[in-house]
Amino acid sequence: MSDHPSLKNSVSLLNGFGKHRAELLNKEFGIESLYDLLFHFPIRYVDKSRFYSISEIRSDQTFVLVKGVLFDLRTVGEGRTKRLVGELKDATGSLDLVWFKPPQFLLKTLKNGQVYQVFGKASRFGDRYSIAHPEISKLSNPSEVKGLGIEPIYSSTEKLQKAGLSQRIIKEGLRKMVTAVDFGLAENLPQTLIKKLQLPQKTEAIRTVHFPQNLNQVDLALNRFKFEELFFLQLRLLYKKLIGQKKIKGRRFEHVGDLFLTFYKHHLPFELTNAQKRVIKEIRNDLGSGVQMNRLLQGDVGSGKTMVALLSGLIAIGNNSQAAIIAPTEILAQQHYNDLVSLLSSLPVNVALLTGSTSKKDRKVIFEDLLSGELHLIIGTHALIEDNVSFKDLGVAIIDEQHRFGVAQRSKLWKKAKVPPHILVMTATPIPRTLAMSHYGDLDVSLIDELPPGRKPILTQHRTDSARLKVFQFMKSEIAKGRQIYIVYPLIQESETLDYKDLMDGYESIQREFPLPQYQISIVHGGMNSDAKAFEMRRFEKGETQIMVATTVIEVGVNVPNASVMVIESAERFGLSQLHQLRGRVGRGAEKSYCILMSGSKISEDARTRLEAMVSTQNGFELSEIDLQLRGPGDLMGTQQSGTLQLKVSDIVKDSEILYRAREAAEWILARDPELTLAEHQGIRTTLNRLLKGNLLWSYIS
Repeated sequence: MSDHPSLKNSVSLLNGFGKHRAELLNKEFGIESLYDLLFHFPIRYVDKSRFYSISEIRSDQTFVLVKGVLFDLRTVGEGRTKRLVGELKDATGSLDLVWFKPPQFLLKTLKNGQVYQVFGKASRFGDRYSIAHPEISKLSNPSEVKGLGIEPIYSSTEKLQKAGLSQRIIKEGLRKMVTAVDFGLAENLPQTLIKKLQLPQKTEAIRTVHFPQNLNQVDLALNRFKFEELFFLQLRLLYKKLIGQKKIKGRRFEHVGDLFLTFYKHHLPFELTNAQKRVIKEIRNDLGSGVQMNRLLQGDVGSGKTMVALLSGLIAIGNNSQAAIIAPTEILAQQHYNDLVSLLSSLPVNVALLTGSTSKKDRKVIFEDLLSGELHLIIGTHALIEDNVSFKDLGVAIIDEQHRFGVAQRSKLWKKAKVPPHILVMTATPIPRTLAMSHYGDLDVSLIDELPPGRKPILTQHRTDSARLKVFQFMKSEIAKGRQIYIVYPLIQESETLDYKDLMDGYESIQREFPLPQYQISIVHGGMNSDAKAFEMRRFEKGETQIMVATTVIEVGVNVPNASVMVIESAERFGLSQLHQLRGRVGRGAEKSYCILMSGSKISEDARTRLEAMVSTQNGFELSEIDLQLRGPGDLMGTQQSGTLQLKVSDIVKDSEILYRAREAAEWILARDPELTLAEHQGIRTTLNRLLKGNLLWSYIS
């Protein structure tokens, strides 16, 4: 069966819509056809399925439907304060009705002594209930009247309301469609799956969404469409992964190579954790498979991702290829460069650093050495993605803090080699499982879920401004022990001027409290040039300054084992992920470390939840789940990832169980029929083809 042909027609053909309203509906909601209108789902439902007696009304009932006789109807006040008031009585009690600025038709039509049904929100004042601006209609035969059922409420806008496109017109248009004798929708899920998961049929589900008998029916119908949406999201990602494995060949690195073995046996500065060993084995298998690696490496702050990246790069270099590590900031790129040059000092590996600050002269040498193959490992920022950077043979590209790079930027790496390089994307921002499945479901995921031995937990405390003097005293006691301290201020792009002022005010107050020559203070912020930032960072790293006052430029890439205290000012303005990243700057040495979250005394409930979570746990994955619930997937992934999830019905936080079922179902379908050639899968094939804009590329699989 296919969708009824008339559903392709414009909504302007429906009674009450017309050309002007149809054009507005398209502009406001992207609704053009009758089919589009069918999938303009209600934003909520109002239960008018039963009448309440007035004595049954409880304060926790939001909306109630009651019937009774209207008494004492009168207008009160004049002009702007004019209101219409009355009393509704039934056999069990009475309540007050009030309309502020009452419309003329009510003044003319309502009459004392008549029986009315009233719907609205009951509010309690003393020992009486009242309903403001109720819906009210006269009952001609009160003894036979029934509830009004479940009423859907549709999203609207001021423009649509001004144009007269009311809820009533939308409902009447939808009713005309779904009650048509030959109304039907093409089923795009196979009957085997529908029966297996006990889902309602699509045609029946769409009728129920718009005209339900009860709220349980609504849940069942909506869950069917949530499942469908998440199923095709997962199917697209799994299909992309399948195509990648079949079509996109990768360099086959037959051996780990002498470089890897020499470094592993003789130059490892510490014993790898079991988690690191497991991940390296997974990467090794990828690199030797002949299929392009596309792997996401998740690991909490300090879990040892950089060492995994280096060992992955050494496999490529040991097979006469090249490796690149790309970082989002110059500070992080410089840190990686310093660390890796030190680790590789006794091995024949040529390493270079390329950032926006690299001189023209040095760039020329780097470009030449990359093209000739003299340069084995390049570390850099976005500068590495630029078109004028060419490799002799890029084998492995490693992207650190991948969420800072857009998809288009990452895809440029593919053009850097004749055979697409193996891709390893790393993040120290733990990604909740539902989000990883939805954004990165086409990637293989590795997890370093173990910290190196000897890492001590960081004591985290929340302090308000009233405790600032005690915090200063604690900082002085730590400095007296030879420790160093970070003080971080927020930097939010929309209010950079204000934040800069906060930073400088804070810097001045710190200077007063920690005066020269006893104390030396560094300052680093985004407005400084690269040389000035690097100079201040070096002073702090060498221990020449005891305090580093900074914005979040130090969120990643700063490694000072002697720093034992992280003070975060205006901590309520940070997301959990940032707070966790900043906390990870301390606790890198043998000494006990501390993170102090400073805030005002009045903060929002969400901010309080974040700060309490930081105090209670150091598990980045637990924090990421809380962050997802508070902020939602869009905010959590950042603007560069926007558009990845364009969900209309489902919510990956609230509907996580449906998401897991959808993933399992998509895997089950593709395992049974990878090319979707079975007759029962043609609905899936057609929908997937539409979602991928006709670019299925099935021949790549066979």
